[in-house]
Amino acid sequence: MALRLAVLTALATTALVAAAQDAPAPGDEAELRQLTEDLAELKAAYAQEVRRLRELDMQVQALQARLAGKVPAASQAAPIASTATVAAPIASSPSATPPAGADGQQAASPPAGYASTAAEAEAARKEIPRSVADVKQATRTLFDQRLVIENGLTYNRYDRKQLTLNGFLALDAIFLGSIAIENVESDTLNYNLAARWGVTPRLTLNMDVPYVARKTVYQKGGAGGAAGAIAQEETTGSGLGDITFSGNFLMLPETPGRPETVLNVGITTPTGREPYGIPWTVLERDDDDFIRFAVPEEQPTGNGAWQASVGVSAVKTSDPAILYGNIGYTYSFESSFDDIDNNPDTVNPGDVKLGDSFYFGAGVAFAFNERTSFSMSLSNRLSARARTRYDGQPWSKVIGSDANSALFNLGVTYALNDHATMVGLLGIGLTPDAPDFTLGFRVPYSL
Repeated sequence: MALRLAVLTALATTALVAAAQDAPAPGDEAELRQLTEDLAELKAAYAQEVRRLRELDMQVQALQARLAGKVPAASQAAPIASTATVAAPIASSPSATPPAGADGQQAASPPAGYASTAAEAEAARKEIPRSVADVKQATRTLFDQRLVIENGLTYNRYDRKQLTLNGFLALDAIFLGSIAIENVESDTLNYNLAARWGVTPRLTLNMDVPYVARKTVYQKGGAGGAAGAIAQEETTGSGLGDITFSGNFLMLPETPGRPETVLNVGITTPTGREPYGIPWTVLERDDDDFIRFAVPEEQPTGNGAWQASVGVSAVKTSDPAILYGNIGYTYSFESSFDDIDNNPDTVNPGDVKLGDSFYFGAGVAFAFNERTSFSMSLSNRLSARARTRYDGQPWSKVIGSDANSALFNLGVTYALNDHATMVGLLGIGLTPDAPDFTLGFRVPYSL
């Protein structure tokens, strides 16, 4: 095509020079017009072919980026425009020539959503799709947002039954005494207001302010000594929970052979109502004044102790899956209270040391499209026994205070708009110490 255009251009130039030197002939004028028309037609065809070549090159680059999973929504959703609609018509005037770029070819503007150069295609590969960014935001491993305000609402359901035997075995087979069934049903609604501030591209500071509302129903069988009688009492409590300050530091960015690794540190303040020193209501006593059934007058909203935590999170993207996991340790500091005994008839000041806990979890998320992702994960927290010490007495462990709480979590993220994302989470308890289920919704809004 280029060779043919050059030949015709040379012939047209020779004909023009000959026409200027010699007297025009009728045949020469007709030949000149024909050559000029052929030249204009070839120029237009040549410009069209150049545009087609550039469009095909851009489409190949965009397709490579899309297959790598690094193209934003506009790139994936943009249809491939036909050459006839993308290319601007070329004037058929013999003097009209297409504008040339740096390489001497036609400079065509790329279609919307496609990379026009290899550099732009490589930049598109490095961009994080929205669904992947939402998953990383939920796992606290996203660092490209300046400020995020998050509103969250979580509901926990807890139900635990316990059989109490008060007596002894006769002849190793006959139980003599009273049998009571205790049941505790607890519903907790937690509203959490959080702020995430991206200080640098590698450091994010967080503040979580919870408001807790709890309702607990206590049931005790064998009331009044009758096996079929059941006593029941309900208590509630609401107020500010324990505020947490934390930070996330990007230690190692993600590479093809290494996950992104983030260091997490945090401290929890005892701003909520501690569970110690709450007055108790006695509902039933024995004839010898022994308390058979008593409940607290209100429910606590916090742990009552300072806690510090440190952990590591890792995220690895493997289109279309996103693998993530975390591991960490929480240390509880000793705290002193005016009354650490749950006996309504006594007041015993002392110290409490909650058990330290070790937590870990892992999961996988799938990016269905640019706006939606689905995740499955397993989280587990192992807590040691708590210890108490009355004033002037040695430390003693609280039997039954250790716990193994495991949850299987199902989550969905959906991008509402350019700034807001809705995150839904369903947790199913796998161990007796875990809640029966948890249901949560969060809406982070990036500014």
